[in-house]
Amino acid sequence: MNTSFTARHFNASERLQEHSLNAVKKLERYYDGILDCDIVLSPNESHNNPQGCELTVKVTGSILVASETAATYEQAMGQAVDNMSRQLKKYKEKRFAKG
Repeated sequence: MNTSFTARHFNASERLQEHSLNAVKKLERYYDGILDCDIVLSPNESHNNPQGCELTVKVTGSILVASETAATYEQAMGQAVDNMSRQLKKYKEKRFAKG
């Protein structure tokens, strides 16, 4: 899986980059056919949830997107990974459904 990391309008710490990359690697548990994964972290205008995360995962024949906002980038990343894991499970079920 090829993974790219982008921090928009701020400089991401090394720890935040490692946390994000490690979180995305866990998605391979749900579906091992992931081709590419793009991570984009950016600040939001919301006062309640000022940090945003967008995951774009490319799989055979489809592109899955998960966007989340939270108080911290780590929380937003965790929520986006949870959302993406549900999407990957559903994609895998549909792709390999017997019928």
